[in-house]
This record gives sequence, C-alpha cells and structure tokens, in this order.
Amino acid sequence: MHTHTRTLQQTATRIALPALTHRASLRLLRWSLGLVFVWFGALKITGATPVAALVGRTVPFLDHHWFVPALGIFEVVLAVALVAGWQLRWVVAAMVAHLCGTFLVFVTQPNVAFQHGNPLLLTTEGEFVFKNIVLITAGLVVATKIPPRA
Repeated sequence: MHTHTRTLQQTATRIALPALTHRASLRLLRWSLGLVFVWFGALKITGATPVAALVGRTVPFLDHHWFVPALGIFEVVLAVALVAGWQLRWVVAAMVAHLCGTFLVFVTQPNVAFQHGNPLLLTTEGEFVFKNIVLITAGLVVATKIPPRA
C-alpha cells in the first residue's frame, strides 16, 4: 500500500508540476524582466546609475545629462508594460531594439569592453553589456508566447 501511495504522489507531481510551471513561468519571466528594467531605469532617472559615463561615451553625439534620465524613463515604461502584459508585441520589439543598442559599446569603445583589445577577454563593462544577450533571448521567449491576433 505504501508503494502505491508513493507511486500516486509521484504521478501527481509529474503531471501537476509541469502544468503549474508552464502557467507561471511566462508571467515570472515578464515580471523578472520588469524588475530588471524598473531597477536599472530608476537608477538612471535618479542619477545613481554607475553606467552614466559609459552611456555618455557610447553615444557622444547625445547630451548624457538628458539622455540617461530619458533612457531611464523608457526602461521604467518598458518595465510597467512587461509586468502588466500591455502591448507586448511593441514592448518586446522596443526592448530588443534598446538592448541591441547597448552593443554599440563594443563598436564605439572596444578599449573599454575588451582587455588588451582581445574580444575574448571581456572587461567588467564588456560583461555587463554582453549579458544583455540573455535579456534579449528572454524577450524573444515572451514574444513567442503572445497569443495570435484575433
């Protein structure tokens, strides 16, 4: 009897856990992306971000005094929309475009992104930018789960 109970519990777990994680995982992914964007955006808005100079040097043709806070506002808006699930097609497209823009650091400031000019040896700043590939991929996962238009 004990073996039968254990088998039933294992079967229930094998069925229920994937169903639960499937329902919750997309929402958790959107919320975690939202948390990252609201945090980083708030730091930019308040002037407390450690990347203001990096951003300013990456796009020197824009005045970083207004551009960094504006970028922060954009990130907070993205965060709210991700968490709320509003206009996800547009939000994910904007998020991916924004994150692709961060790779400009590798083009405009290779001396900041790579150790001794070697693209295989990232600096702290290079790692900070390169991890955005994971955020882009997470956004693409969100996009693939948006229901088709009616």
